[in-house]
Amino acid sequence: MTYNYTLSDFDYHLPAELIAQSPAHPRDHARLLVYNRKTRQIIDDVFYNLGNHLPQETALVVNNSKVEKCRLMFNNGKMELFVISARNNNTVEALVRPGKKFRVGKQVELEHGISAKVTHVAEDGMRTLILSHDLDAPELETFKFTPLPPYIKQDESLADEYQTVYAKDLGSKAAPTAGLHFTDELLNKLATQGIQKEEVTLHVGLGTFAPVKTEDIHAHSMHSEWFHLDEKTASNLNTAKHITAVGTTSVRVLESVSEEQGVIKPGIGETDIYITPGYRYKNVDALITNFHLPKSTLLMLVSAFMGFDEMKKVYGHAIEKNYRFYSFGDAMLIL
Repeated sequence: MTYNYTLSDFDYHLPAELIAQSPAHPRDHARLLVYNRKTRQIIDDVFYNLGNHLPQETALVVNNSKVEKCRLMFNNGKMELFVISARNNNTVEALVRPGKKFRVGKQVELEHGISAKVTHVAEDGMRTLILSHDLDAPELETFKFTPLPPYIKQDESLADEYQTVYAKDLGSKAAPTAGLHFTDELLNKLATQGIQKEEVTLHVGLGTFAPVKTEDIHAHSMHSEWFHLDEKTASNLNTAKHITAVGTTSVRVLESVSEEQGVIKPGIGETDIYITPGYRYKNVDALITNFHLPKSTLLMLVSAFMGFDEMKKVYGHAIEKNYRFYSFGDAMLIL
């Protein structure tokens, strides 16, 4: 079924004070909104009680990607390179600020003898740069920062809290934030209930930052992101009675590797899957997710899972009850 939702349909007003600037302490003390799609019931709880709501036979699928320190800031933040990808150890694709300083052919002096030559400017503003120093050169280390989202004030003391406790595989430009609420203790507690953690990898890339600019949501193109799901994990998930995806990135992996009949195939590659209302989920039975930005592809994915009208109702409830939103905010479990 095709739905004729427009970009404006996914807009909502969020009071600025509900945008979380720091995480809950401890991590699992974030609030948890539980929504049951069958009963349409909303329960307000705390994340450390997650095990009280999950089906006992579920497999918990997490994204183990680790966030890179890919934000290079110079001159007290007046100049910035946000490295999206590296062609080699000193040639990178990057978003830059201020753009007017980074023109084709120009050698831009950054700081302390570090410079970048601009060899190409793409239509979307992405620069190809040749750096004077290798990316892993010690001279660059003091200028590397964790890529906190633009709505969070840059604070490197939050770097460790912007990684999940199970992060392993370096490569993301943003954290898979639904997983930030888990502690080792909570995961161990869930395991004693028979709920086992299964790991996939999706390196969060430019797609996370690319806003939807077309009122026709189907005219938007997703950037592709690298993923990996190994044979053992695929086998475990194919025998699981129930699957709970932790975050939209885990959803995108599972749905990218699932056949129409629901069989999960191991795979390694790129996915640009774009999930909007009307999409039929093949393998995700429950979803743990944060509260997402208006007009975002993530909000559309959640709407496709829980229903557009129900998403509007639940988000309205979350705002009314002062849940904390976005990356360091509270969580929602959709059953």
